Formats: sequence, C-alpha cells, structure tokens
Amino acid sequence: MRRRLPAVALTLALALGIGIGAALSAAAPALAAGYRYWSFWDGSGGGQWSYATLGPSMARPADGAVQGFRFSVSKDAAAQAAQPRAAADFETVCGATAPTAGRKRVALVIDFGVPADAPAGDAPPDAAPRTACAQVAPEATAAEALASVAKPLRYNSAALLCAISGYPKQGCGDQVADTAAESPASAAAPAPAPARSSAADSGGGPSAGLLAGIAAVAALAAAGVWQSRRRTR
Repeated sequence: MRRRLPAVALTLALALGIGIGAALSAAAPALAAGYRYWSFWDGSGGGQWSYATLGPSMARPADGAVQGFRFSVSKDAAAQAAQPRAAADFETVCGATAPTAGRKRVALVIDFGVPADAPAGDAPPDAAPRTACAQVAPEATAAEALASVAKPLRYNSAALLCAISGYPKQGCGDQVADTAAESPASAAAPAPAPARSSAADSGGGPSAGLLAGIAAVAALAAAGVWQSRRRTR
C-alpha cells in the first residue's frame, strides 16, 4: 500500500506552485511594457542612424553632425525603437546653408511619427519628417540646436524630452499596451544599431532576482518533502 505524503509536504508543494505562479504573473507586465516617447539618434555614414548614447541635453554635436528625433510607441531599447524615417544626410539638410564664422551647423531630422502612435485626442503636426539646419555656438548641445528651430520644447522634472514643437500636448514617456508597442506602423524603419543604457534594455525577460527567488522557493519545498519522508520511514 502506497504511503501518503504528510500534510507538511503537501503544504510546501502547494506553496511552491503558488509562489512560481505569482512570480511569473508579476513578470508578465515587464514583458508587455512599451512606451510613447521621443527617441534620440545620431546620424552616421551612409545616411544611417544609431541610437544615441547620450541624451540631447548632454550631447554636443560637432559641425557637420546629423541628429534625429522620432516620436513613436516602442520599447525603450535600441533593437526595438523606431528610427527617423528620413536618411541622416547632412548635405540634404544643410547643403544650402553657408558656414558662418564662430558657429556650427547641425542637421536635424524631426519625425513626429504616425497617427497610430499619437496620444488620444492628438495627431502628428506633420505626416513626413521635418528637417532643419541649426546654426548654433560651437559648444551648443543637441537640445540647444533643437530649441533654435523647433520650439516650444517640453521637458519633465527628470529632464526627459516630452514634446517638440508642442507635440504631443500631454504625457511624457507614458507606458502603453503591448499591442501598440509592437504595431507595424511604429516599427516602419530598419533595425537600429547599439543602444544607450536603459532599464528596458535587458530584453524584457524575468529578472535574475525573480529567477533566484523561484529557485529558492523550489529548494525549500524539496527540502521539506525530503525531511518529511525521512520522518515517516
């Protein structure tokens, strides 16, 4: 006749199942998170874009640089953020602007995104990317170059760029549903190159702490079952 497991063993096994289920449920929102925000890009050779490693208030582009801004719903990681939909081409943007002594020229591409990415009740002011050649002081930041051609800008208390030319009217890096974060309209651009550091850059999977916690619960449950079996022999 087969022996039944003691009540303590059954309790521990049940706790293990509940603990793992709760931990995985807690991880689910992290897997689904996307954000509505302005991403910042550096232009590189061949008209390509790479996700900027510094924010616009810290970056100090050189004369002849190209900087891009794209509003979209996407995950905050280089491999999943939507690029500006125009090439990073300095000559196209600034070729007709003559150099000026004591100033630098910075080509800016400002992509307001697609209607599907707009907050409720708002709409992109331009359907196509807007370009401008900013002439600013040699030490000017990308944010200062942007402010010279695309006011009003809006920032939050953490210095995150929230709006360019007043768009969007409200919100700043708001979290949105996963379906919007992976919409084809949002990702209508080639995959970007290396990213700046971000909490979301870990890939969206369960954290190491979460997995360690699950392992600890499993180990405790197994030890309890083993100890209970010893006592019943």
